[in-house]
Amino acid sequence: MLAFIVTTMFAFVAYLALTAGSGDILGLWSMEEIVAGIFLSVLVGAISRNYLCRSRNYRMLNPIRWLLFIAYLIGPFFIAMARANLDVAYRVITGKIRPGIVKIDPDLKTDFGVTFLANSITLTPGTLSVDVDEENNLYVHWINIPEGDEKMAVAPIEKVCSSFPKWARRVAE
Repeated sequence: MLAFIVTTMFAFVAYLALTAGSGDILGLWSMEEIVAGIFLSVLVGAISRNYLCRSRNYRMLNPIRWLLFIAYLIGPFFIAMARANLDVAYRVITGKIRPGIVKIDPDLKTDFGVTFLANSITLTPGTLSVDVDEENNLYVHWINIPEGDEKMAVAPIEKVCSSFPKWARRVAE
């Protein structure tokens, strides 16, 4: 029952966010939109409750984790993305590109933490998460492997994705 309620509330909030701005209630929604949103949210909750809350782990409902996630996006992720954009622009202009795939061990225990980290890496220009093995090691395509490190089996994680694993651990685990 909790999975149904969580999924329905999530669907309703998403619906309200997507339909805001066209009604009379608080200047954002009409009564018909609210009724339609409730109906659709209950329908979505009934159909997909076992998908959104499959693991029965509700730790991401904690508002502190959401605040940490927002702090991560505004702070470290934004700064890393800005640096990566400048680095990729420099490498494209100068032609100093040494691409390769490296293995990193983020030491994350949950699938959500690994997915969080892999998405952060992929969204940062110059890196792309390629694969995850059974031990939750990530294989990352990196635009510039440092000179002399071409043969390295496991890359130092700080070089590839700076503080992303620490934030993934704070938010997701």
